[in-house]
Amino acid sequence: MQAAVNLWPLIGVAVIVIGFVLRAHPVLVVIAACAATGLSVAMPVEAILASLGTAFLKTRNLPMILLLPLAAIGLLERFGLKEHAQASIANIRAATAGRLLIVYLFIREVSAAFGLTSLGGHPSMVRPLVVPMAEGAAEARNGSISDKLRYRIRAMAAATDNVGLFFGEDVFVAFGAIVLMQTILAAEGIAVNPLHIAMWGIPTAICAFLIHAWNLTRLDLEIRREGEGK
Repeated sequence: MQAAVNLWPLIGVAVIVIGFVLRAHPVLVVIAACAATGLSVAMPVEAILASLGTAFLKTRNLPMILLLPLAAIGLLERFGLKEHAQASIANIRAATAGRLLIVYLFIREVSAAFGLTSLGGHPSMVRPLVVPMAEGAAEARNGSISDKLRYRIRAMAAATDNVGLFFGEDVFVAFGAIVLMQTILAAEGIAVNPLHIAMWGIPTAICAFLIHAWNLTRLDLEIRREGEGK
């Protein structure tokens, strides 16, 4: 007979869900989830605290990795990064918000396909550069844009980064998901070359590019209609 599976350790997942629903502090939620999981398996309090301390020591350099780029971006913005980006794109007559985002989509997807997933991102590229340039291109044609359209441009810029990264990295042969699929298939007796899995991600990446590029073209139409309606 199979032994009964103890599901009590999953109480930590419930604590995390409840904590985030209540919008509690993330650090407190994680600590509470760890404590709940440890106590559910009769883990001594000293062992729980020791585990938390060990995990902290292993990842204590992680905040520095996250904060240094943000500090650099904040310093650049203080000295007019946003204004210079908007002025530069305004001088290009053929530039529109949609065309600019299509170019960024192409760069993001191709670079992710070669494993350069860090070449972009919301805090390091979208917010300080891509969004100001897209807004500057829209304002260069319309003079001014409504808040609704401004937030629409920002949302599409964020979506462009997500689409480019998500579908581009599926083409990279050393991507974790491809290795995982190859491992699972190998465990079932199905031998698959990871390179073949990555190659089959190319049609999906092309379709994702074309579909999102069409959505960005429609964004330009929205901007044009608002300008004509003034």
